[in-house]
Parts: sequence; structure tokens; C-alpha cells
Amino acid sequence: MEQNTEHVRCLIVGSGPAGYTAAIYAARANLKPVEYCGIQPGGQLTQTTTVENFPGYPQGVDGNQMMMDLREQAESFGTDIRDGAIVKADLSKAPYRLTAEDGHEILADTVIIATGASAKYLGLDDEKKYNGQGVSACATCDGFFYRKKTVAVVGGGDTACEDALYLAGLAKKVYMIVRKPYLRASKVMQERVLSTENIEVLFEHNTLGLFGANGVEGAHLVKRKGEPDEEKVDISIDGFFLAIGHTPNSEVFREWLDTDEVGYLKKIDGTPRTKVPGVFVAGDVADPVYRQAITAAGSGCQAAIEAERYLLNA
Repeated sequence: MEQNTEHVRCLIVGSGPAGYTAAIYAARANLKPVEYCGIQPGGQLTQTTTVENFPGYPQGVDGNQMMMDLREQAESFGTDIRDGAIVKADLSKAPYRLTAEDGHEILADTVIIATGASAKYLGLDDEKKYNGQGVSACATCDGFFYRKKTVAVVGGGDTACEDALYLAGLAKKVYMIVRKPYLRASKVMQERVLSTENIEVLFEHNTLGLFGANGVEGAHLVKRKGEPDEEKVDISIDGFFLAIGHTPNSEVFREWLDTDEVGYLKKIDGTPRTKVPGVFVAGDVADPVYRQAITAAGSGCQAAIEAERYLLNA
């Protein structure tokens, strides 16, 4: 074997709830997994504050703490967890050749891809400033904290409409900040939004920034930007939800695996299997629909069980 190359039975790429759960199962099955944490160790949950919808935590749990607990659990069963990302993959033949950012090469009999997805942001400095203090990219995760408060949702597609409707059931008022003079969402979703009393759609509005001394208290908007009647508008809000889509972190693998038009990796028949034998997917990189910690963890378990069965029959 070439120098600087190692051979492993199971390589896990990514370290959110999917990657860590896959590692727990793979390690307990004695697959001696190696796990690369990737660009955001712990995944998207490290960007949230309290997680209240994961079973077993009646008081809620800090997202970072939960990921540290999962990591510790995976390590306690013998997972070799490493910092750094996998930057190159050759899935043309088994064992599969993957390269880490430090140039280290791994030949893996099985690969579990759990690289997650990244929420798209507008790119405002204030989004970083108020992250976890009023800015969220997950209405299902954080909406509960805004009961009887006023929130804004950015976006005009189906996801934005779904989020606005979900939040309308909790919040006192929901603004939808829509860049275009119309909603891109399906007709059904548009009708639901426009017929919901506590949703106000602000068409042809762009967000300039957010303000507030202790967390988000409002947003600076511009109406009809670049037009003769352009005007600046401020709204008072407690929460600012982004719903302009996610980008699956699948670039490294797109050459070898099937994806949908956005780049989400495709599963075979709803299982973690892909079109390449021995290569499995878990978590948000293959899930444009649910995107929850609990579903990601469940799919990590499934992927590890599939990897174990594959190795038994190989």
C-alpha cells in the first residue's frame, strides 16, 4: 500500500446527528469506523441555541452540548474521530479512495456520507451578529420561542410559505419579506398564506439590516429598490427567519452519485443505499424534506446497519 494511505472498513464523512449516530452504531458493530468531522463539526445544530424537540431532554438541551455528548458517545465505543474535511473522492471502484484536506488518503470498504446541508443566508453582517438571538434558518426548530410575538420570514417559495404558516400558528403576527411582486410558491400555498389573517406579505421588499440592543428588535427594509418610488421601511420584529433554501454539502460526491436538481444525494427506494455499492447516505445531505436532528440521527443508524450488512455479505 502506498505511503500516506490507510485502509479502513468504514469511513464516515461528516459529524452532525447523522454522522455521530452512524459512528455509534458502526463502532458497536466492531467496524472500527474513522469519522472526519468536516467544515462544521457538529453540523447545523451548533448554530442553534436550545434544542427542545429532541426526545429525552425535557428541559431542552444546548445544540453544541448535544453534539459534544454524541461525539463522546461515539468515541467511547472506539470511533476514530478526526478534524478536517474530505476534499476528494474516487468512487469508481472498491475500496473507495477518499482524500482529506491534509492530503492523507483513505481506502474505505464502506463510506457513509453525512455531510449535511447549509442554510442559505442573505449575507448581511447582522445575520451573524444576531445568530441565535433572533435570527434562525429553521422555523420548526425555533418557532416555539416566538409564541405571541412578531416575526418575519424571508423568501417567497414553498418553504417560506410553509414556514410562515407554521409560525402563524404560534406567533401574534408574521411578516413575509418577498423580493418579487409575487410569490413563487405553488397556488395552494399562496392561497393559504394570503387567506391567513396574521400573515402580512411585504411584496417588493429587501432586507438591509437588523437592529436591537438585546437580540433582534426590528428590521430595516427597502421597498421597490431602484425604482423612482423607492422607500425605506422599518418593521418591529422579535424573530427573523430565513427560508431561501439550503445547499446540500454534496459537491465532492456529485461526480459519482445521483442528485436532484439542487444537489441532494439520491437514495434507492428510501433506504440509505446509493447507486454505488457500499456507499451510503445519511442526514440532511440526502433529505430536502424533513431536515430534523431526530430524522438525521435515525438515518445515521440505518446507514450504519446497511454498511454492516454489506460488509457481512461482501
